[in-house]
Amino acid sequence: QVQLVESGGGLAQAGGSLRLSCAASGSIFSILSMGWYRQAPGKQRELVASIRSGGTTNYVESVKGRFTISRDNAKNTVYLQMNSLKPEDTDVYFCSAVLDVGSGWKEYWGQGTQVTVSS
Repeated sequence: QVQLVESGGGLAQAGGSLRLSCAASGSIFSILSMGWYRQAPGKQRELVASIRSGGTTNYVESVKGRFTISRDNAKNTVYLQMNSLKPEDTDVYFCSAVLDVGSGWKEYWGQGTQVTVSS
């Protein structure tokens, strides 16, 4: 059973910082990519940032230069350092991982963590 456990959400002021963490556990053979999505009520989930096993990163335009995604392969953990936060960054953030547990690649999701940025 694969689990993605997120932590680090909360409340920040505009201009402040938060760091999200997501640890994948279970019988994992390998990880293709890990990433962070966010979703506001009534809106579609959007990719914020992703990182592939080789280290290639991808960011949505609105967070470039402010957010940094990184990964600790030994710990199967992905981080999202969020700096210069804006009120429009307020959302529920979900961790995603594309994993092989022995039956091919599948995408798994965390339970979500709330990020609230006050102006």
